[in-house]
Amino acid sequence: MSTLSVIENWIEDNNKVLDLGCGDGEILFELKKTKNINSLGVEIEEKNIEECLLKNINVIEQDIDDGLDNFSSDSFDVVILSQTIQVLKNPNTALEEITRIGKTSIVTIPNFGHWKSRLSLLIKGRMPVTSPLPESWYGTPNIHLCTLSDFEILCSELSITVEERVTVNSYNENKWYLSFWPNLLSASAIYKISR
Repeated sequence: MSTLSVIENWIEDNNKVLDLGCGDGEILFELKKTKNINSLGVEIEEKNIEECLLKNINVIEQDIDDGLDNFSSDSFDVVILSQTIQVLKNPNTALEEITRIGKTSIVTIPNFGHWKSRLSLLIKGRMPVTSPLPESWYGTPNIHLCTLSDFEILCSELSITVEERVTVNSYNENKWYLSFWPNLLSASAIYKISR
């Protein structure tokens, strides 16, 4: 089960969906086809905005770090924050905001606690370069790397409920063995959260 299929399973037909840091709009594009959603993307990169528009995705240019006050509470059924939280200056504020704006939120994160990251640090003594974290330390947009445990503790501190968690390996597949030690074996995780 891929990240996209997990997200599709958590979204109902005709939901109103906001994708923050939507990139080129691929998730919204697929959800429009499979779930007939009413969608809006938020993106900061001009090239990605152009890609969204080519895919007929409604998108606005906005820096999430500047705040999300332009969205009222519970104005979307689902808010998606996919592979974005680690690039934000204030991930805790973003979590509070997405759970305010959406009745449900879906967050995907790369897991810095993955065994390949740990092994790279142990053996090479260098910041890891892996599939979920492909850039060198000096060129990465990631400023807040965390493990699954870190993310879940932050949710708890913010009184945010983790409704479901699905973990995937480096090939973006959910495998049975990941449940034995998710913080060590999972390359990334998809969370369904709410207030």
